[in-house]
Amino acid sequence: MPIQSSDDIVRVRQEVRRRAAAAGLGIVDQTKFVTAASEIARNTLDYGGGGIVRLEAVQDGARKGLRLIFEDHGPGIASIDLALTDGYTTGGGLGLGLSGSRRLCNEFAIESKPGEGTRVTIARWK
Repeated sequence: MPIQSSDDIVRVRQEVRRRAAAAGLGIVDQTKFVTAASEIARNTLDYGGGGIVRLEAVQDGARKGLRLIFEDHGPGIASIDLALTDGYTTGGGLGLGLSGSRRLCNEFAIESKPGEGTRVTIARWK
């Protein structure tokens, strides 16, 4: 799905909720995952200049879940460790976006190269 405008972020939220429910996640887990997805989609737009998210239904034995892969070709993140620190912000917010999103997911990975872009992968399992 493209992330090029605020309207796209709304669409991402709706689709993540739909697919999380289809994967059997309860309402609390759906809400946590939608919140994390919304924050990362907003970062993709605001800091990465837009990008895409791929949504993948995943299964590991009897366990089902949903994995999201956000990618942009923006300026990248100079220090991932610093960006994941609670309270760190480059945009004047509370500095809880990436670190908070990480806490709301069962899996969280971030790759970034300055000048090339960023990829954030998150997953939530039932």
